Amino acid sequence: MYKTPAETCTFFEKFRPLIAGSTHREIVICPPFVDLGAAIQSITGSVIEIGGQNLFWAKEGAYTGEVSGPMLKAIGCRWVLVAHSERRQFFGETNETASKKILAALEAGLTPIYCVGERLEERESGSTNRVLETQFSGGLAALTAEQFQKIAIAYEPCWAIGTGKVATPEIATEAHHFIRGQARARFGADAAAACRILYGGSVKPDNIRGLMDQPDIDGALVGGASLDPASFASIVNF
Repeated sequence: MYKTPAETCTFFEKFRPLIAGSTHREIVICPPFVDLGAAIQSITGSVIEIGGQNLFWAKEGAYTGEVSGPMLKAIGCRWVLVAHSERRQFFGETNETASKKILAALEAGLTPIYCVGERLEERESGSTNRVLETQFSGGLAALTAEQFQKIAIAYEPCWAIGTGKVATPEIATEAHHFIRGQARARFGADAAAACRILYGGSVKPDNIRGLMDQPDIDGALVGGASLDPASFASIVNF
């Protein structure tokens, strides 16, 4: 929850020249809903794509305060985050509601980025894999193999988000390897190999190299470091 529409335009004015040569990766930015119009206008002619931070599973109706997949698609979004840890922590998101949102996103022609990850007490109790398995199966069980190939997954350990603590590359790749194993078991080897699994949790310019060196980490879900154009550009350009 950062930046007004005017501040969003200023961000893109500074950010676009810094990543103009980065045509070999996908760059997706998910601003708050009120900034989407400004963001869409600001990326014209660039390689940047825009996503929403959340969506509701119905197309329309008496759901005051919610935004639907077709609305996001109509304004120009191509992506949407689903079940970010803060949605789970503060707003009651569950694996079941996430599943409905993923299906709604796909129906609207959006690419959902499904977020999974454990809390600190779950990691310390040795429950990380159990939590990831439950989130994976609960959020994605309703998908066909074809639908699964149209999503991305983000592993974001809650204890590393906004805390300055980052999972070591070894911890991160262990979780990514487990998630890919879940994908292989449920959707097959080809789908698992093709699935993009991103790491999120205090990603910064000074730790991106170690993370991206890991074979099962396909990209980053960047939080605070994405608010500064130069900081985010250095991550993108790595």
